[in-house]
Amino acid sequence: MTVVPEQVKELAERRVQARAERDFATADAIRDQLAEQGWLVRDVSGGYELTPRPPYPVHPDLPALTRAVERPVGAARRATVGLLAEGWPDDLRRCVQALVAQAPADVVVSVLDLGNVDGAGDVLHELATAHPERIEELHVAVPTVGWGPARAALLAHDPAEVHIVMDCSTVLDGDAITPLLDALVDASVAAAGWRGANFDLDDGWRSVADAGPGEVDVLLGYLMAVRRSALTAGAGPDPKARYYRNADLELSLILRERGGRLVVPVPPDQLPCHQERHHGYHDVDPGYRERESRRNYDRLLRRFRGRTELLAPRGSGGGDA
Repeated sequence: MTVVPEQVKELAERRVQARAERDFATADAIRDQLAEQGWLVRDVSGGYELTPRPPYPVHPDLPALTRAVERPVGAARRATVGLLAEGWPDDLRRCVQALVAQAPADVVVSVLDLGNVDGAGDVLHELATAHPERIEELHVAVPTVGWGPARAALLAHDPAEVHIVMDCSTVLDGDAITPLLDALVDASVAAAGWRGANFDLDDGWRSVADAGPGEVDVLLGYLMAVRRSALTAGAGPDPKARYYRNADLELSLILRERGGRLVVPVPPDQLPCHQERHHGYHDVDPGYRERESRRNYDRLLRRFRGRTELLAPRGSGGGDA
């Protein structure tokens, strides 16, 4: 167990007092002072948490990350895979190692670590140190920033023409990236993914059914390549989306609203990848999962339900439900 020196505790208490007095400048200065002494402070329910500072930069929140981290030069990269590290370090290691081994050399893996949960940030640093030309590491101290804001931060940091939304439960068995990138050669295609779905119109848009290959209503965020130009002018993940489930459907309809087509370029079982246990669904509090999933879907319905002109063509051909 790590022993926190008394002088460090005293500084942390002074920071609590400064925050209570809304003297945020002093609170931030104390946070920096703690970091200089080798400690990170994170606000938690009922107080604060002190942890030893790791051997990599950790920003207190997403705004601080955005201010501090320069957008990298993108001339040498064709695409960026964006991953969120929210714990489950073994999954992160397996996913990233497969990407390094299987993805084209001009595809960079950019990982945003949220809070170093269960040491996932430490694993990320180890991987990035071993493959500095392929992996970018970004760290924030707060684990609960939400799917939408975290995804938006990865997009803002990405200079590539194509941003690939991927979940750490997805593992490449071969080059599953190139078929998605090839589909974007068609200028009418805004995004291409591994798995897609269509809305059940007879059910009032209250459910979706698996679809593909071909043009689809929505793509699932397990693996989808998005043309960055389709996400300009404020279009992107909704900042209200705290949880991933159904937020990828909402993002898909935002892309369709902007005039882009969504496609599953090859049958899902023919793309060389597979999914391991999706902890983000199966291993979170069921009440939280259902509540946040419903909030995302209700927001989607309020904005898009009934707008059939946004959906993939119905009738014969691939992509029909």
